[in-house]
Amino acid sequence: MSVQEIERAAKELSTDELDGLVTRLFDFFHERWDKQIEADAEAGRFDTLLDEVRDDIRQGRTKPL
Repeated sequence: MSVQEIERAAKELSTDELDGLVTRLFDFFHERWDKQIEADAEAGRFDTLLDEVRDDIRQGRTKPL
């Protein structure tokens, strides 16, 4: 099914059905995002950034929230 077909079908949904679909898509998107972040973290893709943050904290270049 193409994106265009999905869009056409979504236009036929009631407001409640569309709200439910949007909620499920939102949840699906965030689950995929969380898995990608987890995979990136496990692969060490954030290590350099974390080292910089830790150094900023040690050097007093941060402020408490």
